[in-house]
Amino acid sequence: MKLNRRKFLGTAAAGTAALSAPMVRAASHGMPRVVVIGGGAGGATAARYIAKDSEGAIDVTLIEPTRTYYTCFFSNLYIGGFRDLASIAHSYGTLASEYGINVVHDWATGVDRDAKTVALAGGGSVPYDKLVISPGIDFIDGSVPGWSLLSQNKMPHAYKAGSQSELLKAQIEAMPEGGTYCMVAPPNPYRCPPGPYERISMVAHVLKERNPTAKILIVDPKEKFSKQGLFEEGWQNHYTGMVERIGPDFGGDKVEVNPDEMTVSIDGSVEKVDVCNVIPAQKAGLIAEAAGLTDGNWAPVNPTDMSSKMDADIHVLGDASAQGDMPKSGFSANSQAKVAANAIRGALTGSRVFPAKFSNTCWSLIATDDGVKVGANYEPTEEKIASTDSFISQTGEDAALRKATFEESIGWYSGITADMFG
Repeated sequence: MKLNRRKFLGTAAAGTAALSAPMVRAASHGMPRVVVIGGGAGGATAARYIAKDSEGAIDVTLIEPTRTYYTCFFSNLYIGGFRDLASIAHSYGTLASEYGINVVHDWATGVDRDAKTVALAGGGSVPYDKLVISPGIDFIDGSVPGWSLLSQNKMPHAYKAGSQSELLKAQIEAMPEGGTYCMVAPPNPYRCPPGPYERISMVAHVLKERNPTAKILIVDPKEKFSKQGLFEEGWQNHYTGMVERIGPDFGGDKVEVNPDEMTVSIDGSVEKVDVCNVIPAQKAGLIAEAAGLTDGNWAPVNPTDMSSKMDADIHVLGDASAQGDMPKSGFSANSQAKVAANAIRGALTGSRVFPAKFSNTCWSLIATDDGVKVGANYEPTEEKIASTDSFISQTGEDAALRKATFEESIGWYSGITADMFG
């Protein structure tokens, strides 16, 4: 049994007492059972495709603690004032009512791989024949000295969307005139490689309108970052003189924070700031570790079907997986979910399994109607999921193309959320 339930409950399920114990219906006798942990871009898509395409031949249970899911993708646009919070909020009602998925709002606290059951914080367990784990990320303790989850109200991460996004937005809007917003950027690998720098753009957009003498400071442990040339061009064009980035050559990899004093120490030099957005180093969601599926911080998977290298009856999707060249993004998780769903249906019902193909695009908004993108197509090799071709927006593009790129991202958001939630 690969489960230390007491330890996991103590770290991951604190505060779940308010969740009522769920009523988990028994699967029909003899019907294969699939349990999906995590209701984001990977998990919700996998649950929907397994239920939809099996036409009632597979019993599907989705375990997700939140009743309203806020997408991390487009949450930066909420911070920047281009979306309202309701526009990135989604429910699971259609998955239950139209696709017959048993949606259980509770924490999955552990997996017994021998008995093939998932333990729930509210009590009891759910049996499975195939298990999908798509838990997103958790943070590595101590990766930013001085910061912990207990500090997230003073120095929010806002890298799990919802209340943290609301908090960071409110702090930015309340900054004093001429104040300083500081971001402590994460080391590789992490969720949504362009995400921190799109956020910088959105914060700059807000401050340019509300607080034009304010400053933005990025403390970054990485030598380079996704779409760097595009973002730096955009910051110079739209937010001249507002954004300063300190990379590892100047101490960006030697940072400490003091949430009580609202200070950031960069290689021993202490800076007083007004808002500090700390995005720590990341790892697979804790349930993957509790299930014994990680090799270090991430869960290795087989590139042909996203099955765990530790257990062939478990598939790990999205941010939590170590799969090769694909970035940790919502588009990636959605793409991986369809491949895994096809393989699971084939294994349980004998339906046709198609060769795996994957794709990803990450859009970012720099300023009003100034959208950029990066993406690739992928195929499995013996070693990993490998990129076969790629594309990226170019510096110096005209305004019409950048506007069209932004509008393309709006259409994509509508499409992927419908693909996830029905």
